[in-house]
Amino acid sequence: MTELDMLIRLGLGFVAGAIIGLERASQHQVAGLRTHILIATGATLLMLLSIWLPQEFTGMKNGDPGRIAAQVVSGIGFLGAGAMIRLGNNIRGLTTAASLWLIAAVGLAIGAGMFLAAGITLVIILITLILLNPLEARLFPRERNKLLEITFTPDNPELPELQDSLGILQSFGVRVLSMDVAQGIGKGKDRGKGKGVRLQLFVGIPDTVDIAKLVTALKTKAQVERVELKEKY
Repeated sequence: MTELDMLIRLGLGFVAGAIIGLERASQHQVAGLRTHILIATGATLLMLLSIWLPQEFTGMKNGDPGRIAAQVVSGIGFLGAGAMIRLGNNIRGLTTAASLWLIAAVGLAIGAGMFLAAGITLVIILITLILLNPLEARLFPRERNKLLEITFTPDNPELPELQDSLGILQSFGVRVLSMDVAQGIGKGKDRGKGKGVRLQLFVGIPDTVDIAKLVTALKTKAQVERVELKEKY
């Protein structure tokens, strides 16, 4: 392996990281252009080092080009974990963490001289991130998990009122994950003695839903006194 080979492979690693990094940066992800370039180029360099060591030190009895590469594959998980952010019950950054892991693999492949495999993988990454993103959003809209509390004025709201509220949620595409009913809503010493029934729902609300319109629709019911949306931790 000549110095020209090393230069070409490092340059290709840089380009591969830049391509995926630009896409992630356009989506305002925490790991963007520079992060992907550094990972791809670093993985390429480490793969070059893995190949170069046994060639340079021919007397090495345990020379294995796969050793450093294996450590890269496992070690990249540290950076992937840093790209994930928890927002309430929602976790963002899983796709970016996966792209970091895969771009490291592309860098290793380029460093090993597997240009065709690296190129095909790069195309697959772009198709997955760019073309499949709108398709996935259309077929499986992203959801925000919230705690929805609907307080009814009478002690025993009529069953149709409860069913109408659930029907409104269904019409907005909201998934009810769990449901609980608390009777005798009160405060302080009067807790459990006051009037009213509170319906507590743990729901999944699609990102496409206008929450203000959803709350307004729920409040239009005659027996609904208050509607609250909260984060559930």
